[in-house]
Amino acid sequence: MKIKYKQPELAAAGNAKGLQADVRADQREQAGNKEKITMAALAVPIFVELLLAMLMGNVDTLMLSQYSDQAVAAVGIANQVIFLLIVMFGFIVTGTTVLMSQALGAGNRQRAHEIAAVSLAANLVIGAALSGLVFLFREEILALMNVTGEVAADAGSYLVFVGSFMFIQAVMVTISAILRSHGFTKDAMYVNIAMNMIGIALNYLVLFAPFGLPVYGVAGVAVATTVSRVLGLAALVVLLKKRIREPIGFTKVLGMPKSHLKELLRIGMPAAGEQISYNMSQFVVIFFITTYMGTLFVTTRIYAFNLMSFIMLGSMALAQATQILIARHVGAKEYDDAYKRCMDSLKLAIVTALVTAVGFSFVADPLLSVFTDDETIIRNAKILIYLAIILEPGRAFNIMIITSLRAVGDLKFPLIMGIISMWGIGVTVSYLLGVHFAWGLVGIWIAYILDEWFRGIAMLIRWRGRAWMYALQDRP
Repeated sequence: MKIKYKQPELAAAGNAKGLQADVRADQREQAGNKEKITMAALAVPIFVELLLAMLMGNVDTLMLSQYSDQAVAAVGIANQVIFLLIVMFGFIVTGTTVLMSQALGAGNRQRAHEIAAVSLAANLVIGAALSGLVFLFREEILALMNVTGEVAADAGSYLVFVGSFMFIQAVMVTISAILRSHGFTKDAMYVNIAMNMIGIALNYLVLFAPFGLPVYGVAGVAVATTVSRVLGLAALVVLLKKRIREPIGFTKVLGMPKSHLKELLRIGMPAAGEQISYNMSQFVVIFFITTYMGTLFVTTRIYAFNLMSFIMLGSMALAQATQILIARHVGAKEYDDAYKRCMDSLKLAIVTALVTAVGFSFVADPLLSVFTDDETIIRNAKILIYLAIILEPGRAFNIMIITSLRAVGDLKFPLIMGIISMWGIGVTVSYLLGVHFAWGLVGIWIAYILDEWFRGIAMLIRWRGRAWMYALQDRP
């Protein structure tokens, strides 16, 4: 006997089947994403992206070093100002990564998209405000750093063309954080490859006068940097629309819950406070160098830092990947997995930093010779690279555990310990050894070592104490 269904019943049955099919599709997609989000899948593209960013900075320095050591000092000083201000929109990026990863770990895609929209709007506003401040007060900022003469003029030119367009970088790093949180880590890597190639080509045009073109010096390099970033931003916007199928709702940001911004600030502000404290302490150390040691030592510090930045890359990539994974574990309430993830990553980061530092110590001479032929700079910078063998494993502690603590919501401890150590040890010992006892940059590097290891050990004790885990378990 045939059973006849009424049309509404057929529709309901069809809708139910369709709903079940959608649920199964969502489950398959989430399971597939979970399989893809592994340490290697995250860390390797992040490492390549960071490496390319570092290479671009060093290519700028290398090309400028063929122009003049004074230009290198000017760009290094200008970048110190920019790095200090970048922290102001970097804290939104930190909150974005943590909150989006937690939301995706809990399977709440709508919340993840709302956080993405709020973070993009917030960083666009912050970036535009900071860009305006740099443009209006660049001369006063350089005067505070005791930078004068031609170095100040070149640094001012760089700040006009790079610092005044920081809002571009603010949006770029936010989009990169959104893509990473979704597991699309290769996209930012490919964009950085393209940006590097464009930047190198433009630097060549403005510095080495091919085809009879005029030489534009530092100002030309600054324009080249900004042009490559504009093109990179355009590429990231296209990729964001392609990768995130659901509309993020950027135009509706004013109607979204204000709690999203509050949460971004709750996580980001302590991270920003720590970074501001660090950059301000470096600001003071550079003041010591420019006031008591001179431009030659500023240039030496820049060359040494450029090489040491490569030693940090492994730890930085592992830490960023670990932060995403730990935040996802927290979203899924997998607290023991979060604890183990940090400890495993920490061991790998320490070994990576130590091996890389030792490797760089063997090739310090030829690497420094690429940048300069000044024997005094090479000799002094080489000593600093040797000291990095002690410094960088301690820095690995900080980079890894601090990012992990942020991912689980333990925010105040890193800030408090950071301020105490950076200023109580870093700045104080830098002046005592570097200036008072006239040990120069060696004294300053010893201060860095003491600061990084003190903070690193304190962070390890905090993580192993698991106070963050008990706080998470007590939440409803």
